[in-house]
Amino acid sequence: MVQRLSNLDRTLKLVSHLTQSIEGLTLDDMAALLEVNRRTVERMRNVILIHFDLEEIVDGRTKRFRIKDSPGRAYTRPNAREVAALQTVVGAGQAQKTAGAPVLDALLGKIKAGFDRAERVRIDNDLELLTRLQRSRVMAGPVVIASPQDLTTIQSAILTGHCVEFDYLADGADAPSWRRVVPYGLIHGPITYLLGKRPDRDDTPYNFRLDRMQEVRESEVMACPPDDWDLDAWLAESFGIWREEGHDIVLRVRAHAVERAKGWRFHPRQSFTPDGEELLVRFHSGGLFELANHLFLWAGDLVIEGPEPLRAMMAQRLQAAQSLL
Repeated sequence: MVQRLSNLDRTLKLVSHLTQSIEGLTLDDMAALLEVNRRTVERMRNVILIHFDLEEIVDGRTKRFRIKDSPGRAYTRPNAREVAALQTVVGAGQAQKTAGAPVLDALLGKIKAGFDRAERVRIDNDLELLTRLQRSRVMAGPVVIASPQDLTTIQSAILTGHCVEFDYLADGADAPSWRRVVPYGLIHGPITYLLGKRPDRDDTPYNFRLDRMQEVRESEVMACPPDDWDLDAWLAESFGIWREEGHDIVLRVRAHAVERAKGWRFHPRQSFTPDGEELLVRFHSGGLFELANHLFLWAGDLVIEGPEPLRAMMAQRLQAAQSLL
């Protein structure tokens, strides 16, 4: 523990001197300052490089290092890795046409605009390489376009504690119908959903697709979810987006696939129980249709132990799959 504290103390001392130095410090300067050898200083410099923008000044054959910003600014100013990660997410959202992509793109623009000329020059090369060689995988799925303005309107209603009003074209309906709901949450993904509940009814919240909503507006009626509302708990009650009565799911993973299953998330509230060389996966959830479709990924690696409705649903999906051949 004493050694760990000593190392931390030296690192903090080095950060302070690198921040205060105008001309910068060489590795030999750092070693002399901390009374350690050059190799130790190189390791400390590499750690500092992860957390700070360590400027390298070349003076002939000598390299000097300094932290240009104050420690507070150094911690809050984004680096090339962070900007590239955000740019990758923005690119994936734009490719999938997700409702939140324009908001993140605007945030990315503000971050870039916040750099001064020297900062821009310093990170440009790294940023270009990182963004050119990084992508978020765009999965196969529905291509829907939801209005960013509608998303903003709903978020505004959430912040002000108002209902949301809109015309909604339900699946199979010939014409849209008017709705007024209390916004219980936004669920983002390839399709963005508003989770809403009628203010005049004591029923459960319902999912509305943003791409099927028209004339979205903030209502004059004030209402908001109860203080104990838990969106994560709500989502965990179903395997996917569709709601139905929950079931006790039991999946038996074959011995050869146990290690794969241990690194897999079937459900946020799953539990693993070893059974000989095999593994039992248990969780309580609805959404049997979506779960059965997901389990095609595990064909040959697990068996559905229960419940019977899930086994029946899988039999239906297998029969339907035959039509693809």
